[in-house]
Amino acid sequence: MRMVISGLSHAYRRRKALDGVDMEFGPGVLGLLGPNGAGKTTLLRLSAGVLRPRTGRIEAGGHDLGTREGRRMLRHELGYLPQDAVLPPNLSPRELLDYAGLLKGMADPRRRRRQADELIERLGLVLEADRDVGSLSAGTRRRAGVAQALMGRPSLVLLDEPTVGLDPEERIRLRAMLGTLGEGRTVVISTHLLSDVKAVCPEVAVLHQGRVAFSGPTSDLAEIAADRVFELTRDPVGTDLGVPSAPLRERVSTDLPPPGGRPVHPTLEEGYTALMRDLREGTAQG
Repeated sequence: MRMVISGLSHAYRRRKALDGVDMEFGPGVLGLLGPNGAGKTTLLRLSAGVLRPRTGRIEAGGHDLGTREGRRMLRHELGYLPQDAVLPPNLSPRELLDYAGLLKGMADPRRRRRQADELIERLGLVLEADRDVGSLSAGTRRRAGVAQALMGRPSLVLLDEPTVGLDPEERIRLRAMLGTLGEGRTVVISTHLLSDVKAVCPEVAVLHQGRVAFSGPTSDLAEIAADRVFELTRDPVGTDLGVPSAPLRERVSTDLPPPGGRPVHPTLEEGYTALMRDLREGTAQG
C-alpha cells in the first residue's frame, strides 16, 4: 500500500505537532525517528485514521483519510499498535487475536484460528496464549499487541514503539520477525531506539519539531557524520605489574579533525547525533 502525505499539519490547542509534512513511501519497512515531541505519534494516529487531518492530505492505497469513507475503507487493510495500547485484561492472547480477526472482516473461524496460531508461534506467545492478558508481563502484553495488529495480514502496518518494555531476548526475536514484514506490504515503525531501525528498517524518516528533517536510506542517515568521526589512539599506560597495557582507541565526533585523528566510517547513532546537532545550530540541509 502506498502512502502519500502532503502539506500535513496538526495542532493540539496552541501546540503545533506537525507543520507541513510531505512524505511518500510504499511497500517496505520505514523507521520513524525523532526526539520526544517531534510529532511521530501524531503522524501515526493520522495515518491510522484515528485523527482526522485538519490541514493537508493523507492518502493510503488511494483512500483519502480526510473522508469518512476513506477511513472506513482503510480499516480492513490496517494493522495498528498505538504507543499506549490498552488490551482487554480479561481476554487471553488467543481470544484477543480471534476478536481482532472478526473486526477485520475474517468471518471464517477456522481461518482466524490458523492465523492466530501462526502469530502466537512467531511472537513466542505459546506458553501464555490462554492466560488472561491482565496477568501477563508488560513485554508479553506488547508482543500480544503486535500480534493483534498483524491479524488479517494487513497491507499497512503502523507500530508505535513496538519493542518498548521488551527484554533483550524478546527484542531480538521481535526484530527478526519485523524485518520480514515489508515483503508486499507497507510497515512504519516509530521508535526512539536507533538499534531497532538499524536492525529492521532499510528506509528512515526523521521528524524534528513537526517537520521532516531527513528522509531516505538508513545508510544515508549515517553518512551525515562522514568526515566528522575520528579514531584516536592513546599511548599505552603502565600497570601495577609494570607491563604496559594495549593502546587505547577512542572515537570522537567533531567537525574539525583532531591532531592524530584518523577518519572512520560513522555509525547510525553518530549520523543521527550529527543531524540533531546541525538542526540545533541551524545548519542542517532540508
